[in-house]
Amino acid sequence: MLYRFLLFIKRIQWCWLLCLFVIQGISQNNLQPIGYWREHLNYQNTTTVVQGDKLYCATVNNVFSIDANNDIERYSKVTGLNDMGVSAIGWDNFTKQLVIAYNSSNIDILKGSIVTNIGDIVRSNISGNKTIRSVYCNAGFAYLSTGLGIIVANLQSYDIKDTWIIGSNGNQININACIQFNNQFYAATDEGLKTAPAAGTNLANYSNWTNLSGNNGLPLSIVNNIVAANGILYAQIQNTIYTLQNNQWALWYTDSNWPITKIEASGNNLLICQRTTLGNSRVITVAANAHIINTIAVPNVVSFPKDAIMANNTTWIADYYGGLSAFSNNSYQRYIPNGPLGPASGDMVFNQQTLYVAAGSVNNAWNYLYNRNGIYILQDGIWSDVGAYTNPVLDTTLDFITLATDNRDGSIWAGSYGGGLVQLNGNNFQIYKQSNSSLQPAIGDPTSYRISGLAFDAQNNLWIANYGAAQNLQVLKADGNFKGFSVPFSLTENAVSQIVVDDANQLWIVSPKNNGLLCYNYGNSIDATNDDQWQLLQTGIGKGNLPGNNVYCVAKDKNGFIWIGTDNGIGVIQCATNYFQQPCDAVWPVIQQDQFAGYLFQGQQVKCMAVDGANRKWVGTNNGLWLVSS
Repeated sequence: MLYRFLLFIKRIQWCWLLCLFVIQGISQNNLQPIGYWREHLNYQNTTTVVQGDKLYCATVNNVFSIDANNDIERYSKVTGLNDMGVSAIGWDNFTKQLVIAYNSSNIDILKGSIVTNIGDIVRSNISGNKTIRSVYCNAGFAYLSTGLGIIVANLQSYDIKDTWIIGSNGNQININACIQFNNQFYAATDEGLKTAPAAGTNLANYSNWTNLSGNNGLPLSIVNNIVAANGILYAQIQNTIYTLQNNQWALWYTDSNWPITKIEASGNNLLICQRTTLGNSRVITVAANAHIINTIAVPNVVSFPKDAIMANNTTWIADYYGGLSAFSNNSYQRYIPNGPLGPASGDMVFNQQTLYVAAGSVNNAWNYLYNRNGIYILQDGIWSDVGAYTNPVLDTTLDFITLATDNRDGSIWAGSYGGGLVQLNGNNFQIYKQSNSSLQPAIGDPTSYRISGLAFDAQNNLWIANYGAAQNLQVLKADGNFKGFSVPFSLTENAVSQIVVDDANQLWIVSPKNNGLLCYNYGNSIDATNDDQWQLLQTGIGKGNLPGNNVYCVAKDKNGFIWIGTDNGIGVIQCATNYFQQPCDAVWPVIQQDQFAGYLFQGQQVKCMAVDGANRKWVGTNNGLWLVSS
């Protein structure tokens, strides 16, 4: 833990934000000054839209706004927010502030460009589900519907005012939404619709709340939402909506063919977001008499509506796949700030000032996740993508996790974890699997061609990690022919992944599943195997002396040293180029601060590393991104 105090290590952000450093300043049209950060986040997956001094839209990552001139402003950690992953937003008209609730239960209050954090819920040691499902603001207070109850935040003193745990017998309960209406609080809960006087003196006492469900026509069931429009209260129970009039509840709307994803009040009407199991989607405007007066259904634009509001005679729809769209006068305009299609989980490579990012990933057990996003491309400041959604020829190549650039023709080689090897050359694609290569399926999974690592050597041979195959190391030679190799060690699942080529043209190959690290020298000829040399590095003096056998990543620095990231910190091979002539164990960098010393990142999971032009190491861990001097 001592490295936390070192002057030459600087904690920046979470591990995956390493991409911000790598892509900084590459665009001719969007140059970033040295030392400044720029975010590249997905803005297509929108979830909530609210009207305030601007129109604010939440995405799964962060928030953006649109003003009266249709100018877009982004809000993220770069602009002062304190977290990522937005669960809900709400606008308080009294204080003119936006409340941003995160998946972590952290809260930011945004007023203009000023951000004030309320971290009380995150820091609280109260047990239970603190997930914030929705935000309702009124008169300077934010009422947060959470998995344990209603939490009230004061938007002027910026602290938590109260917590109302209103389940039966004082138990915690999921609150799905809450509002204040006609001097009453209403809470849509998993136990039904509950109410209490807004002027009540002790709303933290569950006995002061009354459950309306099961009486006067309202079924006893989970209530998903509660809204008010035109003096009428509407309660959503799954795909039905009930109204309260003259103290009686009546079924107001239902359509078994159109499941409801969200309801919102819109003046005197109700906006209802709907999506069928077949993927058909629409947003309908329903008058107080339950008649549908408008239907918005535009495929690929309204594909999974999560929220909708009416503002300035325009219907704004936040769609999980289609971004934010404004519908008015039988036309629409989409607002999707430029960004990648999703998180960047795989390799990143440059080719002629263009960045290519593998979108796929695997889980901790090295099972595929069926990611269809393909490869993200950043060119001249604009993001695009190639993958199964845009190129039908790639429909079987899911989970791209590794990339390599061919300097001979500028083509990009991509490894699909399950779908084989793909060459991208302009708009042309070539897929290599069983019929046109020596690539092999994983043992026990005969249709899965798992490509988990790629690297070109100095002779333009493309080395391929073929995870789980009997011949788990493959090579596409510079002459266009394939050849397969079996790693001569007993490895769990025949697991191989990232490949790094050192200054002596040797391969350093990560072997996941707690196997360690491989080193391979193919000698004078790839085809002649009699001079091949192999070594398996693991923990223990004389065996490689790795900090841990669970190796996540490797990197070659400017000195030719091999840096090894494990689940117990970092080891460094300083004799890489002469490894088979004069082998050496990994060195554990020792960090000294005053009278204390410790090993670099001991006890930490080092997930990714990159070496910059100054030979500094950017190290991604589960506790953030760190910058280590040369």
